[in-house]
Amino acid sequence: MQRLLQLYYKYQDVLAYLIFGGLTTVVNLVVFYVTATLWGWNYQVGNVWAWFLSVLFAYLTNRVWVFHSHFTTIKALFNEVVTFFLARGATLIMDMAIMWAGVTLLQQNEMVTKLVDQVVVVLANYFFSKWFVFKKNKASSINEQN
Repeated sequence: MQRLLQLYYKYQDVLAYLIFGGLTTVVNLVVFYVTATLWGWNYQVGNVWAWFLSVLFAYLTNRVWVFHSHFTTIKALFNEVVTFFLARGATLIMDMAIMWAGVTLLQQNEMVTKLVDQVVVVLANYFFSKWFVFKKNKASSINEQN
């Protein structure tokens, strides 16, 4: 049992990201499906709406339950939000390129392309969030250990 707890604590951020990343992906896919399929919007317009709403959801869940971010000033919060949206903007470009290649260039189904696209985007989002947005500096890591 002790070994399981050690593994859990060692990988809890990854596990939490998988759970909330999965939920973020669901938000993205549902919004995309509603806008592009049910409402008949252009798939790239639906993709941007899906991105925006899923990024809002992702920021809130990632900052609280995945990376345990604790800002001390409004400026720090603002910088974190801007950095998060810029990083997610980079993966939006990847997202749109994959969708364009799959749907327009290769003439594949929008939803199938979106599912494949989300695997790439979720992985890229984790690395951007871990290394750039919610990175812990040495001082905060030392304080957390004490």
